[in-house]
Amino acid sequence: MTRTDVTTEADDAGPGGYAAARLRLLTEGARSGPSRREALARLTDDWLDDLFSAGAEKLRGAAGIKGVALVAVGGYGRGELSPRSDLDLLLLHDGSDEQAVAALADRLWYPVWDLGLALDHSVRTPAEARRTAGEDLKVQLGLLDGRHLAGDAGLTAALRSAVLADWRNQAPKRLPELRELCAERAERQGELQYLLEPDLKEARGGLRDATALRAVAASWLADAPREGLAGARRRLLDVRDALHLATGRATDRLALQEQDQVAEELGLLDADTLLRQVYESARLISYAGDVTWREVGRVLRSRSMRPRLRAMLGGGRPAAERTPLAEGVVEHEGEVVLARTARPERDPVLPLRAAAAAAQAGLPLSPHAVRRLAEAVRPLPAPWPAEAREQLVTLLGSGRPTVGVWEALEAEGLVTRLLPDWERVRCRPQRNAVHLWTVDRHLVETAVRASELTRRVHRPDLLLVAALLHDIGKGWPGDHSVAGETIARDVAARVGFDPADAAVLATLVRHHLLLVETATRRDLDDPATVRAVAEAVGTTGTLELLHALTEADALATGPAAWSAWRGSLVADLVKRVSAVLAGEAPPDPEDAAPTAEQERLALEAHRTGGPVLALRAQTEPAPDTEPSAGSEPLGVELLVAVPDQPGVLPAVAGVLATHRLTVRTAELRALTLPDGVEGSVLLLDWRVAAEYGSLPQAGRLRADLVRALDGTLDVAGRLAERDAAYPRRRGLLAPPARVTVAPAASHLATVIEVRAQDAPGLLFRIGHALEKAGVRVRSAHVSTLGANAVDAFYVTGPEGAPLPGVEAGEVAGVLEEALRG
Repeated sequence: MTRTDVTTEADDAGPGGYAAARLRLLTEGARSGPSRREALARLTDDWLDDLFSAGAEKLRGAAGIKGVALVAVGGYGRGELSPRSDLDLLLLHDGSDEQAVAALADRLWYPVWDLGLALDHSVRTPAEARRTAGEDLKVQLGLLDGRHLAGDAGLTAALRSAVLADWRNQAPKRLPELRELCAERAERQGELQYLLEPDLKEARGGLRDATALRAVAASWLADAPREGLAGARRRLLDVRDALHLATGRATDRLALQEQDQVAEELGLLDADTLLRQVYESARLISYAGDVTWREVGRVLRSRSMRPRLRAMLGGGRPAAERTPLAEGVVEHEGEVVLARTARPERDPVLPLRAAAAAAQAGLPLSPHAVRRLAEAVRPLPAPWPAEAREQLVTLLGSGRPTVGVWEALEAEGLVTRLLPDWERVRCRPQRNAVHLWTVDRHLVETAVRASELTRRVHRPDLLLVAALLHDIGKGWPGDHSVAGETIARDVAARVGFDPADAAVLATLVRHHLLLVETATRRDLDDPATVRAVAEAVGTTGTLELLHALTEADALATGPAAWSAWRGSLVADLVKRVSAVLAGEAPPDPEDAAPTAEQERLALEAHRTGGPVLALRAQTEPAPDTEPSAGSEPLGVELLVAVPDQPGVLPAVAGVLATHRLTVRTAELRALTLPDGVEGSVLLLDWRVAAEYGSLPQAGRLRADLVRALDGTLDVAGRLAERDAAYPRRRGLLAPPARVTVAPAASHLATVIEVRAQDAPGLLFRIGHALEKAGVRVRSAHVSTLGANAVDAFYVTGPEGAPLPGVEAGEVAGVLEEALRG
């Protein structure tokens, strides 16, 4: 039979009518949701039933074909059809007439392909289906959701019963295999509840995991916590439906450029609301998975041990031990549960005591215990009793186990009952690629990191609570540090800290970004910089806490937020501020004498009339840290001396960019030569790092710098060629550059801040624009976070004085325009 014949006969069965009805349902019907998925499944069922009946009658007359059934499996078997879902179909037969079955398959598959629908199909006998399921776990999971569509219903029912019996009999072997499959997928795809562009199906906490939990329940070996699970799964399916309509493709990845349209399709306020809903659903599924797999492990261990115990003890199952951990809290079978004598309705501190005990013991908090606490416990009085505050600090100081325990409290709403302000940051996305976590998880991660630094501070309790609260203002409009200061003061009073401690916590939250931003964006040799930090911090005790909080916050943010280089800059700033708080005056940068090497390079540049340079690796550990065998390089110090002339900054920056060197810090100043030597030399003291590969030779850098200064090297042209060779990813439009003047940041120069998308040659373009504006760059402080560059330039007029206010604003405007061009 030819393909044309098959298509013509399928038309008689009504594929055109199905296509039109399908289109109407998806474009004119209700919003994405269960009712539309079910309606699409019913519509598809009827069409396939018609195709099956028409094909069977054509092949065998009115009697049709015996011993054949059409079965929907997988998502289609569950009656969940998204707009671009595959049709997962099994043509089941008893093996009596394979030729007729093959012909019937053609009459089923070709019309589906002709409509452009994705099809996952197979033709098997029941024995073949069971054998394949035994060999392929994914096939077995699909068959567990098998649903009869057409033909011999008895054949389908028999296969379903056999597959389910196989699954239950083989559960002790197959469930560990399924768990490993889920873990491998999570390793590849990441956690859905934290990703900015998540895969709704494959990521941990996604639709695949929800399906796995259904399979565990079908085994009768263990069951997932059911409350909210169906709703979480439904919400993810709704999002996937809307995503299919928005993209017109069978995709499960919720890309940034699609999120606004998907939110609109679902009737949500915006993309952040959409992501928060996705994260909440994924978190619920992930937590249910953790609990379920823990129960599976417990049951399997119990089954494997029971025969040996019976043989040893002569029968009977001994009662599991209950080991006391704290008042009202015991360990039982690897979990922390409530003691039989516990009375949560009379003990409002019990949730925190149980959580602290679990985290200290490194054990999971039983979901049954948490549920009982949520149902029975009374609210804590305000202010909290001392024991409650101490238990909170103990929980936060327990390190990595704190995360799982906190998630257990979150699952039953206990965290927001303890800290109502938590609701605004719960599952809140952070649209910055530098951040690995949602706001709430980042706060917990910061507390985990801070627990490693408690030996460095005199008040570890304040450090841990500040870590938990430092971004609490992100749920409110405006500057989150300003909003967070007020919230932190209120929370501190509620938790039971005295007014002095509450003031310290408020200061830590208000200024939690102060040290790292100042160290990476300001001139630490400028006395105004150090005095401003000292005034904001106030005391050495607060500075000590802020230093540890800064490190914990950056480490909890992600790899791009902290490095040995950043740590060394922050430590240097802390040392200078400590001196000022101790009563010492900051040194005047004008009094700083050049080093012997700097003076040697300056004299050589004056003698030769051209640039000279030196490269020197920097691997020293940051102050107050222990050196390690594999110390992280802080970068390479590049010293360049050039006879005073225009265009030095863009020339050096451009040459470094062409050699793929990243600039981390940059300082430029004029050196007065020793007595008897006329003229001046510009000295550039920069720290650089290779983007990849090894550093270029100093001779090559010098040769290109000579050509850049005399105009024979087209730096702009080279950078443009490279930019054209590596086009930016489509669909991602970076926000425009923003240039501002930092008021009162320095008495010696005007500070111009640049925030822009990081790109090769950015510093070259900035230097070129500042040169054209007729200003001199005293120093530059370069900071890159992910794809964002945040740079500060200390500039003066030709006479070396700060720019007047109007002129500074004009220079900033010219620079911003140049970067947008």
